[in-house]
Amino acid sequence: MLSAKSESDIASLAPSSPSRSPKRPVYYVQSPSRDSHDGDKLSSMQPSPMESPSHPSSGRHSRNSSGSRFSGIFRSSSGRKSSGRKGNGNKEWNDKAWPECNVIMEEGNYDDEDKTFTRRFQALIALLSFVFLFAVFCLIIWGASRPYKAEIMVKSLVVNNFYVGEGSDSSGVPTKMLTLNGSLRMSVYNPATIFGIHVSSTPINLVYSEIPIATGQLKKYYQPRKSHRTVSMIVEGNKVPLYGAGSSLTFAQTGIVIPLTLKFEIRSRGNVVGNLVRTKHRRQVSCPLVIDTSSSKPIKFKKNTCTYD
Repeated sequence: MLSAKSESDIASLAPSSPSRSPKRPVYYVQSPSRDSHDGDKLSSMQPSPMESPSHPSSGRHSRNSSGSRFSGIFRSSSGRKSSGRKGNGNKEWNDKAWPECNVIMEEGNYDDEDKTFTRRFQALIALLSFVFLFAVFCLIIWGASRPYKAEIMVKSLVVNNFYVGEGSDSSGVPTKMLTLNGSLRMSVYNPATIFGIHVSSTPINLVYSEIPIATGQLKKYYQPRKSHRTVSMIVEGNKVPLYGAGSSLTFAQTGIVIPLTLKFEIRSRGNVVGNLVRTKHRRQVSCPLVIDTSSSKPIKFKKNTCTYD
């Protein structure tokens, strides 16, 4: 009796034991969409009522459904066109029966940025190329204009007044005093073929024993290309003290003979390309001469009399 009861109890308890009960199969029912009009079927995975909520397969089903949702998002963003079908909730569905969703473009249009950068880079290259070519052009023009120096030739000196006498300087020291007034003529030639020149000079000095006894100045002027011009300057000195140099003066019955040196510098400047390219030259002029007060003739200078450096 005891044995039979224990067997029946064991038999009744055996099916309810969870440790020995076999796993029940999971059934999925595929049902058509209610809103579909063209016969397409919406595959939806639905668990069977026989499946326990605590069954381990529910985790696998949730993973499958979440994967299906993500794959739908990724596929819809790949650029496929919607077939125009609508399901529950007025959502559009594509050919794969996945819902369409709006895609948010998180990145800008890099093609426009690349084009803008390329255009700016090209503009910079063009500007630098223009500057380089213009600089080379100016350098070539400057080098070609260098040989064109103004040609100077001193022609004559006319002495209008010459006087030597005794006197004293501003401090009261007695010495010989000299007064001279004259006119100097010279010619200037501009050999340049493409530009004119601006001509000026340093003070024009008549020097006696390292003492300037008369001074003049050339007024600045403009001379066109390939042109000649003769200019005149006034040189004068009034009561210039000679100090010890006066003792070497030679006095004759007919007049005074005094050796002098004419010294000055001629400056020329040519604007080849406006103010951007300029060419400058300087010519040192030195002419020895002798003044004889007994003669009223002008002192003429030969071509080889003066030095032009």
